[in-house]
Amino acid sequence: MELYNTLTILLVVAAIFGYINHRFLRLPSTIGLMILALVSSLTAIALGRLGVTWVLKASVLVRGINFHDVLMDVMLSFLLFAGALHVDVRTLGKERGPVAAMAVVGTLLSTFIVAVSAYYVMPLLHVPMPFIYCLLFGALISPTDPIAVLGILKQARISKSLEIKIVGESLFNDGIAVVVFASLYKIALSGADQATASMVGSLFLQEAVGGIILGCILGYAAYWALRTIDNYQVEVLITLALVMGGTALAAQWHTSGPLAIVVAGLIVGYKGRQKGMSDLTREYVDKFWEMLDEILNAVLFVLIGLEMLILDISTSVLLVGGVFIVITLLARLTATALPLSLLRRYSDFNAPTLRVLVWGGLRGGISVALALSLPESPSRTLIVGVTYVIVVFSIIVQGLTIGPLVKKLGLSTESEPGMH
Repeated sequence: MELYNTLTILLVVAAIFGYINHRFLRLPSTIGLMILALVSSLTAIALGRLGVTWVLKASVLVRGINFHDVLMDVMLSFLLFAGALHVDVRTLGKERGPVAAMAVVGTLLSTFIVAVSAYYVMPLLHVPMPFIYCLLFGALISPTDPIAVLGILKQARISKSLEIKIVGESLFNDGIAVVVFASLYKIALSGADQATASMVGSLFLQEAVGGIILGCILGYAAYWALRTIDNYQVEVLITLALVMGGTALAAQWHTSGPLAIVVAGLIVGYKGRQKGMSDLTREYVDKFWEMLDEILNAVLFVLIGLEMLILDISTSVLLVGGVFIVITLLARLTATALPLSLLRRYSDFNAPTLRVLVWGGLRGGISVALALSLPESPSRTLIVGVTYVIVVFSIIVQGLTIGPLVKKLGLSTESEPGMH
């Protein structure tokens, strides 16, 4: 009953904030909901300092929610599948070089740049950190969040080629970053002296390659099932079973659940929707996943805002967070520009495109969830606070300005010939 009450409160709050945002603020849904939740949290903190007792109860409620488990074990697979389902696979195939380079090489490069920067910059800010924690911080802050990206790009009217680069990279670098983080986390637990290159390599292959193979098997199995029947209720149920069963299988077989679900979602979205569904089924499947995506997004970003109630965001954390906003953006710039410059002949790489790729690489709930999964320590407290500052800046500031930037650079569909 406690879980039911918690979900009820989150949904009620999300519905109220959604109404206020749609009626009065008219901001992109993810941004509006998070701003309202942040304002509510800050107001509650102020009231708590004045001795208002109900604020303590609200803090206890939020503290009782395991953000990492809720997002990574429950919500993430549904959100990734909903995003992958509507990705144009043919366009993604044309951009596979840049997308793969940014998702794999870019994520690893960004992790290393942020980690080295943290190792040398943190002592200058009087908060030194062991190198393994610097690596963990680099891994969790490097992935761009497909949940935040997809929600905000819907309203940015970005050109199709650029949209597929950003969305495709976000879907895959999320899975890669989770694998890198999990590998580093195991090294941290067992001790760096116990880690060998072969151990790290085999763990990475098992998680990443295993996840992709599992995703292919699940995707084609679902496609076969969808193609052999014509009943929209059962076909919606098949997609739901794919996500839930696939996530459970990935956990059981120690492969990457996010990568498996993304790959399965791309296969079902392309083959299943095009060749395995009637028009009526396609409409129901699309509406079901669109609705589920909106609901879970609303709950997630309300939850991110409410986390402020229980986090220790001191002046020093804000200072370190401000410094690392700049560092993570520079790391994103390097990790994007370097792979794309090497693939210049295969993609339409130019300065305006690079600016949008860098500024549109939003950090979101996945970074917060990974930070909260770290074991209790002074380094964890700092990492969680700094991650939260970066995520809030990313979603609110970058999210609100990506649309105007796209228009200014002439990369929106409104500025393309023949588009109205």
